[in-house]
Amino acid sequence: MAKGKEHINLVFIGHVDHGKSTTVGRLLFDAGAVDEQTMRKLKERAHELGKAGFEFAFVMDNLKEEQERGVTIDLSHKRFDTSKYYFTIIDAPGHRDFIKNMITGASQADAAVVVVAANDGVMAQTKEHIFLSKTMGVGQIIIGVNKMDMVKFDQKRFEEVKTEVSNLLKSVGYKLEGIKFIPMASYPGDNVVKKSANMAWYTGPTLLEALDQLNPPEKPTKLPLRLPIQDVYQIAGIGTVPVGKVLTGVMKVNDKVTVVPGRDGKGVSGDVKSIEMHHESLPEATPGDNIGFVVRGIDKKAIARGDVLGHSTNVPTVATEFIAQLVVLNHPTVITVGYSPVFHLHTAQVSCRIAEIQKKLNPATGEVLQQNPDFVKNGDAAIVKIIPNQPLCIEKQSEIPQMSRFAVRDSGATVAVGICIDLTKKQM
Repeated sequence: MAKGKEHINLVFIGHVDHGKSTTVGRLLFDAGAVDEQTMRKLKERAHELGKAGFEFAFVMDNLKEEQERGVTIDLSHKRFDTSKYYFTIIDAPGHRDFIKNMITGASQADAAVVVVAANDGVMAQTKEHIFLSKTMGVGQIIIGVNKMDMVKFDQKRFEEVKTEVSNLLKSVGYKLEGIKFIPMASYPGDNVVKKSANMAWYTGPTLLEALDQLNPPEKPTKLPLRLPIQDVYQIAGIGTVPVGKVLTGVMKVNDKVTVVPGRDGKGVSGDVKSIEMHHESLPEATPGDNIGFVVRGIDKKAIARGDVLGHSTNVPTVATEFIAQLVVLNHPTVITVGYSPVFHLHTAQVSCRIAEIQKKLNPATGEVLQQNPDFVKNGDAAIVKIIPNQPLCIEKQSEIPQMSRFAVRDSGATVAVGICIDLTKKQM
């Protein structure tokens, strides 16, 4: 790992077909992170598949099925260095069925590049992604107004899209100062890494320059260790190797750790034997590090994605019920007591039941509009009591905010998003 360079997790989001993957591919290629030979192969492959023009997208879309369909399915991670930082790029799917991955992606990101096509402007998914980014705590945003070549590099059209996106950002609570809007055309490469000759009217940074103007995240190293498990591998001769991202705290080699809830709901403990990131061995891992680590004393079958690891002296919280502030985004009718959708938080997906709707709030100001309403609908905010149908790791926003956020999904759509404000701890 480049010594001394700070690390930023960057997510690329936006509506399907607005050119996110092409932007990432162009960025990596022009900045020298992908070589000519790889690019040539991808170009040939794109032609074979009848997808000419998709070669940049293929840089991240390395799953065969994605290349054939031309859409991004799962999250892909790619390391990328600039002169100032090193980034882990998360190319998050824009496609509707894949938004659950986008949620896992955004909840891991320090900053987001939102790609909006100049010809289409703001679409339904652009709104949903920006709202989710805000709720999931993505503090810094860059807006790439892409496909400027489709609108003949017209400054007036750029300004229209900029106004449209600005109104959207303000409506979800982002402050506009400091947010960069970059007119670009990723396929031909305008303003991604190289300054465009087609838009002399634009004097701001290229996308690459804007990335170097981001601020590295404050690392919550003082908080207790929390590492949600993304995957668990069994490697012959090495043992159990969980993979995940440190959200808070510090994990060191030889630490005694406990993973909860685990398969039996009681949690399992072991010792950290080694830690690795980007194929290099580390003595410790800090927030933001995507790591694999060898743990002794824990069987692969005892833990799974969605479990959370902490130090044995400060075990992550498993809640039997919790109180949350919820914002309803997109429910076909109304949400009532008894509703049992799937909650997505950190890397877990757990079905939960809404046991009480305690208060309806004004979503803009937080003031109480009604006590114990019968239902809440789109656009409403509410305080609700939630009972998980199986053990669930979550923390209060006041204690570990990184572990308090969640999204509620039902039949392929994000219905609501929220944060945990109080909870009842399960006695282990």
